[in-house]
Amino acid sequence: MRLHQLSNVPGAVHRRKRIGCGEGSGRGKTSGRGGKGQTARSGGSIRPGFEGGQMPLYRKLPHRGFNQARFRTEFSILNISDLAALDPSVTTIDHAKLVELGVLRRSSGPLKILGQGELDRALTVTAAKFSASAKAKLEAAGGQAETA
Repeated sequence: MRLHQLSNVPGAVHRRKRIGCGEGSGRGKTSGRGGKGQTARSGGSIRPGFEGGQMPLYRKLPHRGFNQARFRTEFSILNISDLAALDPSVTTIDHAKLVELGVLRRSSGPLKILGQGELDRALTVTAAKFSASAKAKLEAAGGQAETA
């Protein structure tokens, strides 16, 4: 089969709606735009939230409060299973080494190690944070968890 032999499923292609072609068409006279006014004109549109001159709801409601979402620290998260999958010749791991190996991007946030998975060799890992289970698994395998 070639591209020129492909055809649409019956019913997939609709004929173009021809507006403004007489009253009998069902889309004549105002061509589906209603009566007169701003929305009937070409290029006429009303911005979101506009309520015809009435005080809009978003301006009526109080805007109070504060939250930390803009200021929180986004961590780069790695599991113990991700560390176990690395090349066995690597024994010391930090953010720069993971960037070099292509596991993390340079611009990603501080590193946090989580405890999902198993580790079978001793690794010295330097990160900003460790979960309690990750720290326990690293030390159980004979490695070290160093906080940067």
